[in-house]
Amino acid sequence: MPTAYRDLDELSQVELLHDVAERAAPFFGLAPTAVDLVLHGFNTTFRVQTPEATVAVRVNTNSLSSAATVQAQQAWQHAIRRDTEVLVPDPLTVLGGGYLALVGSPELGREVMVTASSWLAGDDLGTVSTLEQCRALGLLMAELHEHAESWETEGHDRFPRLAGTLFGDPDLLTSAVASDPGLAALVAEAGRRCGAAFDLLAGQPAIPLHADLHGGNLKWHDGRLAVFDFDDSGLGPPVLDLAICAFYLRGGDDEQGPEAAVREGYATRRPLPDLPAEAFEALVAARQLLLANSILASTTAGQQAEAAAYLQITGERLRQWFDTGRFTRVVPSR
Repeated sequence: MPTAYRDLDELSQVELLHDVAERAAPFFGLAPTAVDLVLHGFNTTFRVQTPEATVAVRVNTNSLSSAATVQAQQAWQHAIRRDTEVLVPDPLTVLGGGYLALVGSPELGREVMVTASSWLAGDDLGTVSTLEQCRALGLLMAELHEHAESWETEGHDRFPRLAGTLFGDPDLLTSAVASDPGLAALVAEAGRRCGAAFDLLAGQPAIPLHADLHGGNLKWHDGRLAVFDFDDSGLGPPVLDLAICAFYLRGGDDEQGPEAAVREGYATRRPLPDLPAEAFEALVAARQLLLANSILASTTAGQQAEAAAYLQITGERLRQWFDTGRFTRVVPSR
């Protein structure tokens, strides 16, 4: 019997997923000459070289999305590529139709969903580091929202509703912190505040959102911003995209300037969504709870090793939020 995937070390996991990516390639009509790792994280991406082109192949290792959701996400991404000036990779279709290949893996104990897309030029941004990039990000977000409102509105229900702090994922966080009363109290209070903020969103119109707009999912090339990784896309009000983006911007010495520049860029295209400041802060903080819960669910070796430390960081950030009224990922030394 093969060793369970979650019990493998990181190198062994990558080797296994490398094989999955190679076996998925023919579904997309690809004949690889090289398959190289790009990122082994919650999901795993490979750069596949063929005689004709370079392709990004993504193995959805930990994704909780259904096959129908992945198909909808890829269809929206293709429509953005077709209908707008926003730079996104174009999803490849599998032979016979659709955007999804299913590859069996005994180690994972299931069929793994694999997608492929054209390769975006440039390096991953990593951090949105200049005000020019921040304004471009705000404009890009507004363009995505504008397109989402008009794109196949009758098919929006193919996306999951991004409702509640954990977006419907199983709650692993509560039990994980139960043995630490102080941390458990912080998580419980944060859950209450975040839940109240999501309740305010319940009656707002929902559209497909990228829902993960940060530097790790962006490229900057020749003065233009490109976006990829639509795996977290779902239905929500536009303000939720702004809050998720803000979470990732609040990690440096200057947190006001970048966030203001994103809003400035957004406002050049669309009116800024209105939400009380306290509720917006709770939506920003909700991302911390979601990420902590996700790392607990991950089978990726590196993320499993980081889970305990990340829970402690989560507690420090939540306490800082309660003390100041503003969520930030930068916590002063105590």
